[in-house]
Amino acid sequence: MPPVPPLPHILEPGDALDRWLAAEGQPTWRAKGIRQWLFRRRAAAFEGMTDLPKGLRERLETSFAFWTTTIVRHQRADDGTEKLLLQLADGERIECVLLRDHAEGGPRRTVCISSQVGCAMGCVFCASGLDGVVRNLTTGEILEQILRLAHMLPEEERVSHIVVMGMGEPLANLDRLLPALRVAQDPDGFGISQRRITISTVGLPKAIDRLTAENPGYHLAVSLHAADDSLRTQIVPVNKSIGLADVMAAADRYWEASGRRLTFEYVLLGGLNDSPAHARSLVRLLGDRAALVNVIPYNTVAGLSYREPSSAAQATFLELLRKAGVNVQVRRRKGSRIDAACGQLRRLALGDRPATTSDQASQPSTATIASTIPRMPTSQTIQ
Repeated sequence: MPPVPPLPHILEPGDALDRWLAAEGQPTWRAKGIRQWLFRRRAAAFEGMTDLPKGLRERLETSFAFWTTTIVRHQRADDGTEKLLLQLADGERIECVLLRDHAEGGPRRTVCISSQVGCAMGCVFCASGLDGVVRNLTTGEILEQILRLAHMLPEEERVSHIVVMGMGEPLANLDRLLPALRVAQDPDGFGISQRRITISTVGLPKAIDRLTAENPGYHLAVSLHAADDSLRTQIVPVNKSIGLADVMAAADRYWEASGRRLTFEYVLLGGLNDSPAHARSLVRLLGDRAALVNVIPYNTVAGLSYREPSSAAQATFLELLRKAGVNVQVRRRKGSRIDAACGQLRRLALGDRPATTSDQASQPSTATIASTIPRMPTSQTIQ
């Protein structure tokens, strides 16, 4: 017998649900109610959509897939950071992170999501790209990460911010990412303001220009990691076919169209890009741009030789930037004790390295691990 095709994913955008409801003889307003159950009321299954007729719920159950992922591992740090390792329908695995912060306007609940399985950009310090890219995520798979993390919040809390800074290069998957972000912004979706959504990229000029033309309202964060082509190509190999001049020019065009301040990410790698000369080179590259520089001390990744910068090197680097008038902040790091660097948990689960004592303690699907040193997950900072 031929294999049974998978059910369509209820989270995929389009009119499949509307057409199905029409074929079922249901009123058109049912679609809006179902979507509100999905995104705003956080139903965990079709049977939980209690204001729908029971027969309709049963037919939905046999006609659409609600969850297409399974939680392989769920880890928590004592700073509130939670990370999920999700297995997709085809057996591939991705990671997403929930971060809890207290901001001036109230609690901030940020989700960091992936856009691809693996990554093709080849950043030498990042666990995501060690095995290359496997495939793009679908729009539904991107949305399901947000939904999975939203279900981890208490009823009175909502996801307030999205950062597309997990596994993969977001601008290499715009065809599926942009529809997902439109659902995220929709009042009948997650209802998240576009101003609270950040897309991170190593800087793909043509894709940045496409974003500029189609929808330049997102925060754009460009991962630099070096201020000259020679060093950047060493750290970010894809730069060899791009070049910093084109990256910066595309970023400038985005700024001109959006009016949104640009953010540049710079991961400090001990002994590689953290010297005073590197800081001065970065100042020259930025020129008089109205930009924010996020400096992120590197998170050690098992199996890689790169190391964290010393406290003295960090202090000198930051002082030189600030003296030059650069708007700079140090990214507070979280969740290092839960393998929060992008791709680490996936590789650990694949048996890429022996489990440590703390890893062994986290073998159940839900694990609580104390973190004594708050760190920002690399999954939030590195492409």
